[in-house]
Amino acid sequence: MSEATTGRGAKVERPLSPHLQIYTPLVNMVMSILHRITGAALYLGTIILAAWLVAAASGPQAFATVSGLLDTWPGRLVLLGYTWALIHHALGGIRHFIWDFGVGYDLDTVDKLSWGTIAGSIILTALVWYLALFGLGGA
Repeated sequence: MSEATTGRGAKVERPLSPHLQIYTPLVNMVMSILHRITGAALYLGTIILAAWLVAAASGPQAFATVSGLLDTWPGRLVLLGYTWALIHHALGGIRHFIWDFGVGYDLDTVDKLSWGTIAGSIILTALVWYLALFGLGGA
């Protein structure tokens, strides 16, 4: 690579570009990255959901095959991840919706909303899976 010079051959001292090693990951930075990752992961999960719906429309044998794959421990792990990604992405969207009104930009509120998104996505995912596995206790 060529080096920067003044035009007369003298080397110019320039500061190095900041790198990730310099920055301390802040919760709102991590949430921004996770929001993008979960958004991308939802594409894969939606393809799985579409395959399950197509199998249901195709007949009992196709539905049993796809349901059988999803009922294995790797299948359930993928479904758990999809559930968390969906809820986490939705809560992140609500956080951005709040910001669209021009409120919550002070750092304390940004941090609280970010931590609330993490806690809420974990708690709501656990609740959804508890209800899916054990039901409401009635029927």
